[in-house]
Amino acid sequence: MSTIFHLFNGTLSVLGYFVNTVFWVIPILILSFLKVIPIKIWQKAVSFPLDGCASAWISINNMNQRVFSRTQFVVKGLEDLSTKDWYLVTSNHQSWVDILVLQRIFNHKIPFLKFFLKKELIWVPFLGIAWWALDFPFMRRYSKAFLAKNPHLKGKDLETTKAACEKFEHKPVSVMNFIEGTRFNTHKWEKSGKQYSKLLPPRAGGIAFVLSAMGKRLNKLVDVTIYYPKGIPSYWDFVSGKVVEIHVSIKTVLIEELFEKGVFSSNYFDDPEQKKRFQSWLNTMWENKNKELELMERQNNEVT
Repeated sequence: MSTIFHLFNGTLSVLGYFVNTVFWVIPILILSFLKVIPIKIWQKAVSFPLDGCASAWISINNMNQRVFSRTQFVVKGLEDLSTKDWYLVTSNHQSWVDILVLQRIFNHKIPFLKFFLKKELIWVPFLGIAWWALDFPFMRRYSKAFLAKNPHLKGKDLETTKAACEKFEHKPVSVMNFIEGTRFNTHKWEKSGKQYSKLLPPRAGGIAFVLSAMGKRLNKLVDVTIYYPKGIPSYWDFVSGKVVEIHVSIKTVLIEELFEKGVFSSNYFDDPEQKKRFQSWLNTMWENKNKELELMERQNNEVT
């Protein structure tokens, strides 16, 4: 297809995303300010239409993708997922398109995806209150240098986050975590030591913090592997219709088994041996993910 076609196609698609976002941000902000009323039953009641607005926003974005992007999604492993369960979702991270992919495949399959955000982001105008109202978990992480000067605050960041997550005791949630901590590219891959051919090394700290804060409230770990047959796309590549196909593989693990088998425990941050066990388990998961990506690439090369 011509460059002019992709330019026209992508421009209309971006315009569609913008109009859809503006349309839904108004009711979300109105409901957000209503949720400020400090009555727990009221706040819980308001959270459901808020999630409904967010899911509707994604649904219309998905319609936009079907019209303008026309990307074929090859997905396996969506069985047995439910909007009435509690999930920790992890994935390899290569592009901003990953987020659109995850929203696309999980919309109405599991609860609306939420990300852990830094505590300071709650002060971002409009977005901060919207994230708060949509129950995005805010976390405060103290650095080692800060704790060295303020040892009495050790563990307080986790306690604060746990308290913020109490709202999920009776309301299903999906929490997203990119274990690599950043998007994959050649420079970062070479700097990381090329431990994996298709991935950056997994960082245990982020997922351990989520499990420590919410482990007893989460039922399943949903491990997602995203593969782009024609190479890692940019946001513009996707919205303009240049991405022909995306492959997604999903594996589900019971979080309860991680605790029962000693893979993870609540004293992770205080026990060096526990850290080693969990990092070893995470490395194995990442090795399997890397092998799966290599297999996907071989199969794609055989077809093409």
